[in-house]
Amino acid sequence: MKIASWNVNSLNVRLPHLEQWLRDAQPDVVGIQETKLEDAKFPDTALAALGYRSVFAGQKTYNGVALLAKDRALEDVQIGIPGFEDEQKRVIAATIDGVRVINLYVVNGQDVGTDKYAYKLRWLEAVHAWVAQERAAHAELVVLGDFNIAPDDRDVHDPAVWNDGHILTSTAERLALQRLLDLGLHDAFRLHSDAGGVFSWWDYRQAGFRRDLGLRIDLTLVSDALRDRAVASGIDREPRTWERPSDHAPAWVQLQRT
Repeated sequence: MKIASWNVNSLNVRLPHLEQWLRDAQPDVVGIQETKLEDAKFPDTALAALGYRSVFAGQKTYNGVALLAKDRALEDVQIGIPGFEDEQKRVIAATIDGVRVINLYVVNGQDVGTDKYAYKLRWLEAVHAWVAQERAAHAELVVLGDFNIAPDDRDVHDPAVWNDGHILTSTAERLALQRLLDLGLHDAFRLHSDAGGVFSWWDYRQAGFRRDLGLRIDLTLVSDALRDRAVASGIDREPRTWERPSDHAPAWVQLQRT
């Protein structure tokens, strides 16, 4: 089972890219972030033509998440973090072939010390409490998405810039991510590579992609029960080379079937 995460940065703009990538990469499950579409406009019919069932939660202009599954049912769907009041559409979960998949579009946080940064940390605390419950209920669990956190200095192009005083790399954010991992989750990419300089996001400005000035902030986390079944993982840079691309590239993990 190939499970992927992709922040498409507007499904209205990037639907042709998503369709092409689904045909090329043939993932079984995909978590999408930043659809930026109200539910009535979600292209579920177009995706169904490619064999993908979908569940989604969106809003106009901002945020929006979805899960796609190829020729599989999406069961026990959860939208939003239970018990955490939030109008922003950032969370969706479903069970697919016995694997619980949680798709997160983590808050950006704007700047360290701002109200949005404080909201990010509260949001991550709520996610931690919920994922702990999901982890207890589902041995086979994948938590994926745009985490808006680079786990460590290997995951940034310049640690002198991306440091404790910077959003996405501050100590508090990294500790929040580590607390998630401490629930019994593993960064699938790091199961197969210790390499630095492998990124999933590049700023549109300053020729960020051409100069490879990126961050690895799109993650696939697998539970203890799936660790040994995660036989491959990576980031697919190809869609970032296409015309009018998302600023993110898909991150993926391949799970061996039992």
